[in-house]
Amino acid sequence: MSRLAPPRPARSAAGPRRVLLAGSAGNFTEWYEFGVYGAFATVIADRFFTPAQAAGQGGAGPLVAAYASFAVSFFFRPAGAVLFGRIGDRAGRRAALVLVIALMTLATTLIGLLPDRDAIGVAAPWLLTLLRVLQGLCLGGEFGGAVALMTESAPPGRRGRHGAWQSFTVALGLLAGAAVAALLATLLTPAALHAWGWRIPFLLALPLGLAAYRLRANLPDDPPRPRPAPPPGPPLTPPPADGGRGRKASGTARAVGLGVARLMGWSAAGYTFLVVLPSYLQATLGASFRQALTATALANLGFAAAILPAGILSDRVGRRPVMLAGALGVTLLALPLLHLLQDPAAAAPAKAAAVLAAGATVGLLAGPGPAMLAEMFPARVRCTGLGLAYALTGAVFSGCAGLVVTALTAATGDHDVPAYYAAGTCALSALALAGLRGDDHRRPLR
Repeated sequence: MSRLAPPRPARSAAGPRRVLLAGSAGNFTEWYEFGVYGAFATVIADRFFTPAQAAGQGGAGPLVAAYASFAVSFFFRPAGAVLFGRIGDRAGRRAALVLVIALMTLATTLIGLLPDRDAIGVAAPWLLTLLRVLQGLCLGGEFGGAVALMTESAPPGRRGRHGAWQSFTVALGLLAGAAVAALLATLLTPAALHAWGWRIPFLLALPLGLAAYRLRANLPDDPPRPRPAPPPGPPLTPPPADGGRGRKASGTARAVGLGVARLMGWSAAGYTFLVVLPSYLQATLGASFRQALTATALANLGFAAAILPAGILSDRVGRRPVMLAGALGVTLLALPLLHLLQDPAAAAPAKAAAVLAAGATVGLLAGPGPAMLAEMFPARVRCTGLGLAYALTGAVFSGCAGLVVTALTAATGDHDVPAYYAAGTCALSALALAGLRGDDHRRPLR
């Protein structure tokens, strides 16, 4: 066999389509729940968080508290990336992904059953936050295992396409969450929605999670990964006292830091436009619940529509030009987009086109992003490394998006805060993305 065409990883014997389905199903379930939480943030704030818990913050206090609970779960994602990433790198991708989806399904279902503050008082927000912490741990482990599995099973020249399915199912999950919320808002009265209707989307995660669990449990076990044979002859230099572990750890840490820099724009802009938008439109611009959900659904639709084409294009022209186009696009368009949404005289079709374009621009980052990360780490630490980079980015720039945007807007009265946040992070990401090698998409995974 030619050295230019190394053998594909043995785990691809399960079949690329089967691997994609198993990995995507879990992603869809987990991000569906995050979409639901974002759509119902105002309802959850009313049911679980009281103004007394955020004294002095005015009417935005309960919403800030709800987003603080949202942010706390994100700060546990790095711990989940390390915990489940080590399982994935040592015991196999399948073992980690099966455990993650089981725990995530349990936590989401329990949120749907959780008594609110009227029933159990101050224990309600603490229990909700505890379940969000468990979800944060699981989501931290999900990304690394799923992306490693999908990219390692990809046929030659298709890593971008296969990795894009991870982002695509994230978009579908967020879109499904917003769609279910919009449907319930249409079918139920506001009183019924606030009293019990908000629980339905969380309980729907149970059958979704069980289906994803079955798909993953039926994947074959990862075969053992042989260590590379040492070169013949005596070593030219004596080996390090620690066997080279310190040098390898330092290289992994640098790759994680660079991964965070490359992902921060995708993370911040994605959550600003796709998750935080409904609450921002309601609390700041006075939009109705249905109008806010419609705008969010359109943004997620544009996001989903751009992901797979962006991943496929990155397999042809490289990750760098596609992701740079997305980062620079958000940097230049975020403020004009927000001004259009704030303009009461702007036509509804123009506003719809604007939020579609915003979502599509973020999709240019999300499509090639998973493959770009997988190409940064060797197989022995791929689950842990790329999962940790993604989790750290999410903890700082995604989990805090709602909290930062809501609190700063309330404190300053500046309605342009979301645009500054998205544009600033994407500008910094563009600098980091400019250092990508142009031929990474053609090189074999290490």
